[in-house]
Amino acid sequence: MTASTVLTARALLLDMDGTLVNSDAVVERVWRRWADRHGLDGDEVMKVVHGRQGYASMAVLLPSRPMEQNYADNARMLAEETADMDGVVAIEGAAEFLASLRGLGVPHALVTSADVALSAARMRAAGLSLPELRITAESVGASKPDPEGFLKGAAELGVAPEDCVVFEDSGAGIAAGRSAGMRVVGVGPRAGFHRPDAVVRDLRAVRVEVSGAGVQLHVG
Repeated sequence: MTASTVLTARALLLDMDGTLVNSDAVVERVWRRWADRHGLDGDEVMKVVHGRQGYASMAVLLPSRPMEQNYADNARMLAEETADMDGVVAIEGAAEFLASLRGLGVPHALVTSADVALSAARMRAAGLSLPELRITAESVGASKPDPEGFLKGAAELGVAPEDCVVFEDSGAGIAAGRSAGMRVVGVGPRAGFHRPDAVVRDLRAVRVEVSGAGVQLHVG
């Protein structure tokens, strides 16, 4: 990526955790407790969990365990996470970025592996307004890195996948955006390892313009 990277789109699809909201502190707490309960190395667990729904992470980490147990465990963990907002803050520039999308009338959606309750709680704790269109865990049958969530977001906005740009921080999310046929802007320190189309430290490095050609993203 260079400082002059410009991407043109008709709609933006935004991940939440690590992209709009820094929830790393609570994610670390919850998943390291889970790792301890199951005799797993916490550092190895943390390499897997970002971007995926909990049950999908559990399926990777405990491949022989029945999925019914993963779903039940995931429900308990979602409740834990929703009750713990300590350390949840906005990614730098997120509030201004979201305000610019609303002010300019840019079609956009939240596409998150969190459920409705957790996404609302974390966005509220971070002082961020929720986009009108939200694709949450309840909206899809498959977790990232499956592209279902991003494809559903594009469809509900009425925009072709190739005309969408995804904002993501995790390997699973970046893979999902690519599988959906979309370009991806990586946000934060994890993103650069997964070769998105462009990478920024935070959302202060993204400027949005609207013209007759659509939405122009100045990245860098």
